[in-house]
Amino acid sequence: MDVSALHAVLHARLREQGSADRADGERRYLRSELTHLGVPLPVLRRIAQQLLREQQLALPQRLLLVEELWRAPVYELRQAAVQVLVGSSEELDVSHLSLVERLVRQSRTWALVDPLATTVTGSILRRHTEAHPVLDRWIADPDFWVRRAALLAHLGPLRAEPGPETFAPFAAHADRTLDEREFFIRKAIGWVLREAGKRDPALVTGWLAPRTQRASGVTMREAVKYLPADDAERLMRAYRNRAPAAAPR
Repeated sequence: MDVSALHAVLHARLREQGSADRADGERRYLRSELTHLGVPLPVLRRIAQQLLREQQLALPQRLLLVEELWRAPVYELRQAAVQVLVGSSEELDVSHLSLVERLVRQSRTWALVDPLATTVTGSILRRHTEAHPVLDRWIADPDFWVRRAALLAHLGPLRAEPGPETFAPFAAHADRTLDEREFFIRKAIGWVLREAGKRDPALVTGWLAPRTQRASGVTMREAVKYLPADDAERLMRAYRNRAPAAAPR
């Protein structure tokens, strides 16, 4: 079955599972300009995965399917394209980051950007050090969704191999964007710090302590969630005082 036919089959299966009420609520929640069918994400994933199992497509055909699905201004078809990339993420390399970047720029919503960043780009970054210069470019991009993707991509390496070496590239990007007022950047920094803090709380505390006067409340509240209570309180007290955190006694 060619990709146009697969597109048609997937679209039909998704329409069968859609809900007009859910579509309307989701469109308003995401402030989306796309057409929405109202299909819950777990159902969408199951339908997309089932179709891919039926077809057993090689990577080049899956990438063509991604392009075909993305062309339609339908949220669920674009989300299906993202899920195809998520399922293929361990087969992708740095050469595919141009595709990912284009999709991130066109997504305009965290619901599509975040899996492209955390799972797809994160997998590439974890396996290919050549991806670092690409993210260095992304973190300076005028589009805050591209900057968000650069930050969230570090979750892949940090979850797989937590420690100073994998934290350092994220720390450099976070330091560059820590003063931003954009909510989705502030939230992204806090999210990655929160996840890193689960595995190496001392590393996160040490990085955040001299920067508490710069961080936003959104960043701080996320970052301290899994830190020891004494450290979390010390950091939050410093944030409220708009000063660097004092060293523990």
